[in-house]
Amino acid sequence: MHLRNLELFCTVAEQRSFSKAAAAHDLTQSAVSQAMQHLEDSLGTRLIDRSKRPLVLTTAGQTYVRGLRNILRQLHRLEQEVATLGEKLSGQLKIGTIYSVGLSYLPEASEEFGQFHPEVDVKLDFGTSERVVEMTAEGEVDLGLVSFPKNTKSLQSVMWQQEPMRLVCSSEHRFSQRTNLDITDLQGIAMVGFERGLTLRKEIDHYLAKSGVTVDVRMEFDNADSMIRMIQASRGIGIVPEAAVRRETANGSLKVVACRGFKMTRPLGIIFRRSGQLSKAASEFGSLLLGRRIEAGKRKSGSGKLAADHHSTGARTSTAVVA
Repeated sequence: MHLRNLELFCTVAEQRSFSKAAAAHDLTQSAVSQAMQHLEDSLGTRLIDRSKRPLVLTTAGQTYVRGLRNILRQLHRLEQEVATLGEKLSGQLKIGTIYSVGLSYLPEASEEFGQFHPEVDVKLDFGTSERVVEMTAEGEVDLGLVSFPKNTKSLQSVMWQQEPMRLVCSSEHRFSQRTNLDITDLQGIAMVGFERGLTLRKEIDHYLAKSGVTVDVRMEFDNADSMIRMIQASRGIGIVPEAAVRRETANGSLKVVACRGFKMTRPLGIIFRRSGQLSKAASEFGSLLLGRRIEAGKRKSGSGKLAADHHSTGARTSTAVVA
């Protein structure tokens, strides 16, 4: 079974066409068709349903391509690591991130990382927490940055920081000049909020409910940046992560409302695949964020948590509070 045929099968699966896969690999369509036939014969099962256009994978083909992509990614990372042994880090580092973290923390962190490793190309893929978890589990990214991180059968998580949540409003909102606001004053107030299916929205609702407060969420968004824009546009009020709103509170377009009884944080964490090993670049970037060295190949026995020593990398995000 040749490596070339495995890579070719992945391209066929992506393009859903023998002719497009042939063009991508500079082969004839006949050569691609024969290579796929040989692959299926060696496995003893049909991978591609050729009766449909565009081509579709059989159930066996779908299972095979998922596992095969992971193996090929690991092989590519291994080749990169071997090629850079004893040399400066190079290549591409892919990081999946939720919008608020990517926009708030990663520009500065990426710039700092680039000073140490200028030959590494850091690429950010944005998405919801669910999407980042999916990208990380599938090996599409090297690391994922999410809120409310969890350990799963396929993913390992390590806590990064507890980020404060802030009640913010437009400078034209009636609460903007209040200095003695109590959390009970929020009862029934119209708010801009996160979508109700998001974990953060559920946690905010739960926190307010424990204080006997129910708010009226009129507009819902799946990311903090869109929420901030709408709070400004509607002269409204909402609860957002502190880092996501620093620029707006600094320039006065939004105000942080001091509210007795409201003191909420959200956990931020780094996630990565349990199988395989972090690349050197991923390990270094994670260490920079944490302010301590990630020992990617060592896990505390039975603890399920990532082991880390306490030697600083010499680079730490200024806002990080490691939980």
